[in-house]
Amino acid sequence: MVFNNNENKKQHVFIIGSKGIPAKYGGFESFVENLTYYKKSSNIQYHIACMVNSVDYNTLEPNFEYNNADCFNIGVPDIGPAKAIIYDLKSLKHCLQYIKEKNIQKPIIYILACRIGPFISHYKKQINKFGGEIYVNPDGHEWKRAKWNFLVRKYWKFSERLMVKHADLLICDSKNIEIYIKNDYKKYNPETSFIAYGADTEKSKLENSNRILIDWYKKNNIIPKHYYLVVGRFVPENNYETMIREFMKSNTEKDFVLITNIENNDFFSKLKKSTSFDRDKRIKFSGTVYDQELLKKIRENAFGYLHGHEVGGTNPSLLESLAITDLNLLLDVGFNYEVGEKGAIYWSKNNKDLASLIQKADKMTLTEIEKIGKRAKIRIKDSYSWSKIVSEYENAFLSINNRT
Repeated sequence: MVFNNNENKKQHVFIIGSKGIPAKYGGFESFVENLTYYKKSSNIQYHIACMVNSVDYNTLEPNFEYNNADCFNIGVPDIGPAKAIIYDLKSLKHCLQYIKEKNIQKPIIYILACRIGPFISHYKKQINKFGGEIYVNPDGHEWKRAKWNFLVRKYWKFSERLMVKHADLLICDSKNIEIYIKNDYKKYNPETSFIAYGADTEKSKLENSNRILIDWYKKNNIIPKHYYLVVGRFVPENNYETMIREFMKSNTEKDFVLITNIENNDFFSKLKKSTSFDRDKRIKFSGTVYDQELLKKIRENAFGYLHGHEVGGTNPSLLESLAITDLNLLLDVGFNYEVGEKGAIYWSKNNKDLASLIQKADKMTLTEIEKIGKRAKIRIKDSYSWSKIVSEYENAFLSINNRT
């Protein structure tokens, strides 16, 4: 971006930890996309780190503008769990170099997730020289995720502790996460703030007669209003195995449509072998859908939405389903209750519990379903609209003068 004296009067906010924008899948990516898209204050300038493969880095422009944000590409090698750590560190170094070059005063570095705890103390000293602060979104319980081995989980927990210790402010998108941070890290007396994740409350612009929509249904052999839906990453802690097994136990005549990326996914192969879901014609993996208007319409036309996320804070896919789909069947954990309240029905991982709930849902009247859906939409509009969330974030960013 072109830098002038007026720019130095703005509050500069550097966001690292998301894969960048424009967003595809991913909670942090969607968050950054919406934070910049719905920006209200002209007194804030965002700088967004964007991850690219090292091989492609030299073929791309180092900087580009998107949603009036200054976006900068960071090239990282594809080396497993360490990739995210290297990405965050390289992003942080880039931010500091930029801050020094432009002599930016009171910058905010907003770090999404707690991956670089062992290194943060060193960088904090440099940021403090410019009167800047480090804000951290602790995300969910990364150290609990089943995809990580024991040593990786130990690192995530250790890293989380150090990020909490050195953060000037921890912004939690779940009240349950905020309580956890305050209780588990009481000795650090962490300063926290609760700002929820946002949801798009607008209906899809597509009509049911849209050719793209019709072709998608035809390709996947799916009938509108005759399917349960799930959208998200295909990982064990999202309880796909429980949902698939329970769906197979139910006698519903509806389909179970899974919009998720299963290419080169070991978990998918293991689950296919252990459950034989490929023998049940109702189980339909339909790949990914990056067209947001199409995805919205698929959500609108679902009979119900299944949500099995067990680890993490406020989940973007859950907010979207509550905003769009009338009937939502959620795993009964604190994170999900916090969001859904009385706008959803709940299931446990006990044998046949979800299967039984699906069969009960099938028998619900349209009036009963619409009543639950109305409660869900009011809940989202009142507490999770992007307009509300963006205002709260901008207030937090512009309040640095009151804190320092």
